[in-house]
Amino acid sequence: MKQIYYAAPLFSNMEQQYNQYLVQQLRETFPNETFYVPQEQMSINDKNSYADSKLIAKYDTDALLNSKLMLAVLDGPVIDVGVASEIGVAYQANIPIIGLFTDSRQQGATNPKKLAALQEIAESQFPYANLYTIGLIKLNGTIANNEATFLETIETYL
Repeated sequence: MKQIYYAAPLFSNMEQQYNQYLVQQLRETFPNETFYVPQEQMSINDKNSYADSKLIAKYDTDALLNSKLMLAVLDGPVIDVGVASEIGVAYQANIPIIGLFTDSRQQGATNPKKLAALQEIAESQFPYANLYTIGLIKLNGTIANNEATFLETIETYL
């Protein structure tokens, strides 16, 4: 049985806590599914230990290629570079991808002041996400902007 791959930033305490919270929600909502979560893979992600780049790449890529679905947390100042790489692998392997992008700056998309600010240098009121990476997701999946919609969307891919 193929698993679901969970890709997310995982280096700060805040990121690790959010991942634990969301993965718990996933496991409770989909108890019959198996989730591969890189931060739980201590053989490659115990930062007190050592794993070289090839071992990390091989371990996570093999897990991703053995997945039926990829879930990708897109939040942060930019999409995490590891998550972006995993999105590229999933796209190439034709594994559907569901992104989660909760950045609150998405709100107010029709606010005239926010739209006018786009004409001023460095005054965008909206978040930035790399369009190439977003495009790879949308070509073979979708993006949700909150956890509830994210969970509902996953159901449609199972």
